[in-house]
Amino acid sequence: MTMRYLQSDSTDPYFNLALEQYVFDSLDRAYSYFMLWQNNNAIIVGKHQNTAAEINAAYVSEHGIRVARRLSGGGAVYHDLGNLNFTFIADSQGETFNFASFCRPVAKALATLGVKVEISGRNDMTIDSKKFSGNSQYMKQGRVMHHGTIMFDSDLQVLSQALAVSTDKIESKGIKSVRSRVTNIRPYLREDCTISAFIQALRDYMFRENAMEPYILSEQDLVSVRALRDRVYANWDWNYGASPAYSVRKERRIEGCGKLEVHMDVSKNGVIGQAAFYGDYFGNGDSAELAELLKGCRLEESALRAALQHTDVGLYFNNLELESFLSVLLQ
Repeated sequence: MTMRYLQSDSTDPYFNLALEQYVFDSLDRAYSYFMLWQNNNAIIVGKHQNTAAEINAAYVSEHGIRVARRLSGGGAVYHDLGNLNFTFIADSQGETFNFASFCRPVAKALATLGVKVEISGRNDMTIDSKKFSGNSQYMKQGRVMHHGTIMFDSDLQVLSQALAVSTDKIESKGIKSVRSRVTNIRPYLREDCTISAFIQALRDYMFRENAMEPYILSEQDLVSVRALRDRVYANWDWNYGASPAYSVRKERRIEGCGKLEVHMDVSKNGVIGQAAFYGDYFGNGDSAELAELLKGCRLEESALRAALQHTDVGLYFNNLELESFLSVLLQ
């Protein structure tokens, strides 16, 4: 089967995830496909994960890190422009997940650059027992989409902070990520190079080793990808609301207000069911009234603002303003 090559010019995670699905669902199945793409500052969570349990919400918000959900399972990963993503789309060879067969070409390409790679565990590639590539797969109608990361020169400090979940107690039926020791591959290269040169080397290797031909996205392709991006991948409903049901208990000590505990049950579509507030704060209002206002509201900033726009939060929690209250609920 002839392989087609695509390289995305976008660093928008919502666009690139939509592009993957579009290629998988809509392009000619007589071909297999190989893609290279990069995302700028994003956390990509697995299809079955609870987003709230995977991210450091305060850090993500402060640093403008986008959060996106992919079609495939597995754990959450951090992307930046020091990371390169690769995707294979091909006919499936069976009903079970086979990660090694798609990791092997990448491992061989890295070997030509002096990097000794091990394909280890369920779906990882490692160097000296440190993970540099997480991989996941999605299968449908006899086709498989395999995608993975290659951490070339990622900011490991940002990675550790963005995926450092807060100490809030979250009870969820979602699949939690397993944190591993990680590394970049750049220090292991035989000769140092930029990520642009690395991308070129990987692309050249794949062209040498495969009957591969370039595929240029048409304007109609791009229109379809953008529509899918806007309809699915850029939406809160998919990235957060598609999480499984969970319960969360947040505890904050707020200057001038006191200790505030927030207990919430959140349904699988991201809607607040029950809420309750406890603590040593002062307040003249009945916090049960406030909880009732939140009931049925999406746990998302614009929805919360709309629900509380005519509410004096300070009536329930002395010296607490709306902005601070929203931060407690969301971060």
